Amino acid sequence: MSEANPAPRAAAVVGLGSMGGAMAATLHRAGWQVSGYDPSPAARAAAKEAGIRTVGNLAELAGIPYAVLSLPSAAVVRESLPVLLAAPGTIAIVDTTTSEPDTSAEMSALAAAQGTAFLDTPVSGGQAGAATGTLSAFVGGSEADLAAAMPLLETLTGGRYRHIGPTGSGNVVKLLNNVLCATNLAAVGEALDIAAAYGIDPGTAAEAVSGASGGSKVSAAMFPDWILSGTLSSGFSLGLMARDVSLALQVAKARGANPALLAGTDTAWQHALAELGPAADFVEMPSTVTTATDVLASDKLRTAACLTSPTQGARA
Repeated sequence: MSEANPAPRAAAVVGLGSMGGAMAATLHRAGWQVSGYDPSPAARAAAKEAGIRTVGNLAELAGIPYAVLSLPSAAVVRESLPVLLAAPGTIAIVDTTTSEPDTSAEMSALAAAQGTAFLDTPVSGGQAGAATGTLSAFVGGSEADLAAAMPLLETLTGGRYRHIGPTGSGNVVKLLNNVLCATNLAAVGEALDIAAAYGIDPGTAAEAVSGASGGSKVSAAMFPDWILSGTLSSGFSLGLMARDVSLALQVAKARGANPALLAGTDTAWQHALAELGPAADFVEMPSTVTTATDVLASDKLRTAACLTSPTQGARA
C-alpha cells in the first residue's frame, strides 16, 4: 500500500472487555472507523455507548483492513483468526492477548498465507493505558509485519512498544514480565508482614525500600496505590494472573528450563486462587502470604480506607 494511496483507517476490535473496549474507544477518538465484536451483549452495549459500531457475529468483521484481538486465551485466538481471514482485505492483525508462542506461530503462518501481517503484541498498562493510548507493548513478528501494523500500533501505544524478536517473542517476554511481577508481589507482601510484626508501618517500610536497592514498581506504586490504600482494584483479576504464572512455567519447561523460584511463585498463586477465587483482584494475593500479622487482610485494608476517607470523616 503506497503512501499516496494509504489504507483506510478502519479497524476491527475483537473482544470488547475492559481492555478491548478501552482500546476501541481510543481508536475511535483518534479518528479510526471502529467496528467491534464480543459475545457478551453487555460488552457490546458499552462499546456502542462509546460510539463503536458493534456487530453480533464475528464474521461481519472479516476483511476490515486492520484488526485488534483482545481475547481471554490462546484457544479463543485460534478459533477467531480463521473467521477474520475468511474475506480478503485485512492488512494487519495485532493480537494483544496474553497468548502462547506456539499459537502465535500458527496464527502468523495462517495470516501470511492470506497476505496478512500478524503480530503477537501482549500489552501492559491496564485499562488506564488502553483508554489513553499509552499502553506498553511487547511485540513479536517480522520487520515487515511490524511496518504493516504500525498505524494501529502507534495509536494504541504512542510509540511505547518494544520489538522483541520473531513471532512468539512478545508472548514469552510478557509472560516473564507477569511472573516477575507475581513473584515480587508475593515477596513484598511477605516482607511487609515481617515489618508489621516489628511494629513498623507497612507504608513507611514500602516507601523506604522503594528508594533503595530492594525497591521495585511493586513496592513503589502497586502497594501504596492499590493495596495499602485499601482500593484493591487494579482491574486485573487474580485468576488471569494465576493463569499467566502457570503459562510462564509451561513456556520455560518447553525449552528445558526448570526455574525453582518461579515454580514456588506458581504454587503460591495457585494457593491464592483456591483461597480467594478467580474473580478477586490480583493485588489481593499478598493477603494469602502473611504469616505473622493480618496487616494485608483485604477486609482490614478496606475498612481502614473507609474510616479515613473524607466522606466518612465528615459523618463522624
